[in-house]
This record gives sequence, C-alpha cells and structure tokens, in this order.
Amino acid sequence: MWIVDSALKKREAENRPVRVGIVGAGFMGRNTAFQIIRHTPGMRVAAVANRTIAQAYKAYADAGLEAKEAASVHAIEDCVRAGRPVVCQDGRLLSQADGIDIVFECTGAIDFGAEVWQQAFDHGKNVVHMNAELEGTLGPILARKAKQAGVILSGCEGDQPGLEVNLHRYVSAMGLRPLVMGNCKGLQDPYRTPTTQKSFAEKWGQKPEMVTSFADGTKMMFEQAVVANALGFRVPKRGLNGFAVDCHFDDLVKLYDVEQLKASGGIVDYVVGARPPGGVFCLAHTDHPQQKHMLNLYKLGPGPLYDFYVPYHICHFEAPFSIARVALFGDSVMTPVAPFVDVIAQAKRDLKAGEILDGIGHYMTYGVCENSDIVARDRLLPIGLAEGCKLRRHVTKDSALSYDDVDLPPNRLCDRLRAEQDRAFESRFASR
Repeated sequence: MWIVDSALKKREAENRPVRVGIVGAGFMGRNTAFQIIRHTPGMRVAAVANRTIAQAYKAYADAGLEAKEAASVHAIEDCVRAGRPVVCQDGRLLSQADGIDIVFECTGAIDFGAEVWQQAFDHGKNVVHMNAELEGTLGPILARKAKQAGVILSGCEGDQPGLEVNLHRYVSAMGLRPLVMGNCKGLQDPYRTPTTQKSFAEKWGQKPEMVTSFADGTKMMFEQAVVANALGFRVPKRGLNGFAVDCHFDDLVKLYDVEQLKASGGIVDYVVGARPPGGVFCLAHTDHPQQKHMLNLYKLGPGPLYDFYVPYHICHFEAPFSIARVALFGDSVMTPVAPFVDVIAQAKRDLKAGEILDGIGHYMTYGVCENSDIVARDRLLPIGLAEGCKLRRHVTKDSALSYDDVDLPPNRLCDRLRAEQDRAFESRFASR
C-alpha cells in the first residue's frame, strides 16, 4: 500500500487534507489523533468526540494543540471551516457535520457505535473503525446499510483483523489459497476480571475492562469473527482450536491437516505462545507443482501448507493508512459480507436468576466464537447484546447463554438491528 504515502503528500501539497472526525478518545482514539496530527501529512483531525469531554481535549493536547468545545452541528462546522480543532461530547454530531470527510470510530460501544455508524451513512460519510465488538455483533446488517447508502464501512489496519485480511489479499494475489487465518496470543484465561488486570491496565494507561477483554479472550474472539465474516470462513469448533505451542510461526503448518482445511473452505483460529509474539499468520496451500517447487526454493518448505505472517500489530501507528485507503482510493480494508461466525456469551462464573449481566471484559461472561448457523439454530446469545440482560434462571459456569435464559433490556437499537440481521440472512442458515 505504499501509494498511500505519496497520495497523502500530494493532498498536503495541494492543501486539501483528509478531514477526520474521531469518535472515541480512549486509548486508541487519542493515540490515533496523535499519529495523524504529528506524523501524517495530508490528513487532519478535524474534530474529536468523547462522552468525557476532558479526554477529547487531551487527544489534541497530547499532540500540542488547543481545542474549542462545540455543542451543535453548526458550531462544529464553523470550527472545521476555520481549521480550528474542535471537541464535543456527542459523537453523532461528527457523523452529521459538513466538512468532515470521514468518521473514525473507536468507542468499543455497541448500541452507541451503531448510532454513529448509521448517522454517518445517512449523511454520506465513510466509516473506518476499531470496534470489533460492534462489527462482530451487527457488522453484516450495517455493512448492507452502508452499501445501500453508497458509502464504505471498513475495518482497520494495525489491529489484527485488518492485518489478517491484508495478508489474505497478499497471499491470494500470488495464486495461493489461504486456509487458516490466525491470531497469536501470549495469554488466554477466560476467568480473568478487571480485578486481576488492574495493575497491568494502570501500567499502560488502559481501562481494566478493556485489558480484561484481551486476557479473557473475548476481544480476540471478536477479531477472528470479523475476519471470518469478511472472508467467508468458519470455525473448526466452538471457541476455536487455540493450540498452546512453543515454536516459531513457521512450525504452525504441522498443526493442521490440509485435506480437512480444504473441506472446511477455510477457518479462523488462534495459537498461544508462538514466536515472535503478537502477530498474525496465514497458512496457505497450492496444488501446482511449479508453485510448490519455487516456494521450497524460497525457503517456505515443501508444503502442503505454507506459512505467511506479520510478527507484530501496532494499532494506531497504522490506523491512518486505513483512513487514507478509504478516503483516497475507496478501498475497504475489510467489510463483512455475511454472518459466518458469531461471538456468544458464556458464563465466567455460576450465574443466578435475577442477576443483571455486566459488560464485555467484566466479571460475569466471556465470549467464544461459534458458527452462525449453530448460533441461529440454538438461539445462542451474542455477547455483544448481553450487557443489561436480566437472567431468568441459573446458568452454570462455562455454559453458553441463550435468548431463553434472559430478558433483553427495552428499546435498544442493537436488538432491533440484530433481529433485522437475523431475518436478512436466515435463508443462509436454513440451507445448512
């Protein structure tokens, strides 16, 4: 993608920067703002929105800029026209404001995030996001709405899903068939809580519940689900294989049977402990003897599986590339095509009737991947909809929750969208 830097420099020389509205000024939003302001010519942070307004101010202050607060669309538009940094509390205003070319959403919120995306679509704006939780719950129906509006919904490089889909495109373009798209973790413990992760979160300036969603695996499950939904892949079993290894990425080819993978059509998976840590991998196959001969010559081994990997993910450092790809070239990093894989809620402890479920990365549930046809058949509860649900009956530790176990909170947009998504794609499930 090294046409992106040249295109951005051209926009800088023409004084026509891509004007970005950032919704969510947490860890990722603030650091992406810093990266754009300090290191991305041809792009400007036009506005930052965050419910806690001090965080929005901080996103600019960290990069050495002062911002003005605005409380209406018109006030935001005035600041954008004047080139003055502006902050607000309601991210939906950035979706509506003229002068903002593209919305970068990274709240991690599902109901509110869906509102931001929909309003951006309604106002002709493309959306790039780092909200795997929302995409993994409602991505297919929201992608359909984006297409109907003539705009782009895109995931993001830097986070593992965008890197995996980039890798899939790269390998496919060379004539190989990707069969496993994988994520590498250093820790996987579904019983971690904000209490156990408090010190780590404080060390790195992150929220304990966000760090918990990493440690208990929920975040990674969402990441692999959105990769599956963008590529049409499935999972080998509930919760993925999750092989624990002590080896280099190149040795991962020994873990899989190529014929089983070919029969599956391709799977998403993860491993714990591969080296180098923190990256993503693609295991691909070719039947062509010349391809096999040349891959062996180039030190990728005799096959039948070949390993390609990126040994890191560096999040906000790469996020501006994705924004530029969409804004300048109309090229989505990744967009869901249909629900192939969902992330369902499982009990982190014994749950009692009458309890109200807490959120992702908290104390009561963790997320695991399951194929969407099974989720539909068994009425399993997506973890993205679990927060605020009231339990009708006891649920034992590690059991999957279903819609029959809970009462949903009233009047949520996410529930309406999920029902619409289920109806829109029910023929896919019926055919299995």
